[in-house]
Amino acid sequence: MSRSFRTCVFSHGKESGPWGAKIVALAAVARSLGVAAESIDYQGIDDPRERVDKLLEQGAKLPGPLVLIGSSMGGHVSAAVASRLPVRGLFLLAPAFYMPGLEAYTPRDVPCPAALVHGWNDDIVPVESSIRWAREQGATLTLLQSDHRLQDRIDDIAALFRRFLEALC
Repeated sequence: MSRSFRTCVFSHGKESGPWGAKIVALAAVARSLGVAAESIDYQGIDDPRERVDKLLEQGAKLPGPLVLIGSSMGGHVSAAVASRLPVRGLFLLAPAFYMPGLEAYTPRDVPCPAALVHGWNDDIVPVESSIRWAREQGATLTLLQSDHRLQDRIDDIAALFRRFLEALC
């Protein structure tokens, strides 16, 4: 099967690392489809703008087009970069959109297909933020009975990710 993208790039959340359980599971899906998987290490970088700069710098060195995958703040960072790199798709987990005081920084007008997964019981990023963004961007949204970390739904997320990647081909 011919791929319209070559690399999946993962961006972790504020308090996690580059190879947490979700990223490991989703990277395995990408590799099973013959796609390279990279994960950017943002540990110690709390400023979302600095994370955006790092993703832009590292993403420009990777074979593209890219699929960007981000969790929480990593979702925000991935969406912010989508119009600045050759990106074929966005897969976002509980993205930190419309956070108090930072609403103006929520990325809009992404130039590629986007899919969001969010937990109904998220007490960090309100589920309403993903509902609003998905509506405004025409993105696909899947809501799961889970919390912000979505750890208990990794198998479901991996299946959604596989379908998302296969649909991009």
